[in-house]
Amino acid sequence: VQLQASGGGLVQAGGSLRLSCAASGRTFSTYALGWFRQAPGKEREFVAGISVSGGSIFYADSVKGRFTISRYDANNTVYLQMNSLRSEDTAVYYCAAESYGLGRKTGKFDYWGQGTLVTVSS
Repeated sequence: VQLQASGGGLVQAGGSLRLSCAASGRTFSTYALGWFRQAPGKEREFVAGISVSGGSIFYADSVKGRFTISRYDANNTVYLQMNSLRSEDTAVYYCAAESYGLGRKTGKFDYWGQGTLVTVSS
């Protein structure tokens, strides 16, 4: 599966953005999906994940209550709605896919998109 993330940009603190990740291929519904981010000078970190069925969802503590992950299998897309953005959310955001997984932080994400930059100004 090939992934293409989009929707990043510049936003003021407290604002919102919605990231999208479109996937190619006919087997999208067999993948758990995740969003990760990497801030300058820091390691990549897990943000959110959603299982194959969509019935299990996981968030990093730092984004709980502010970010929402969702998937729409009909158009092979996973979304990350980001509200109440903070300067510390500034990072390159990546989507990733895990075959038949749950989308946990420790999952085996074998497929990655190219990343989209989110910049939050304070």
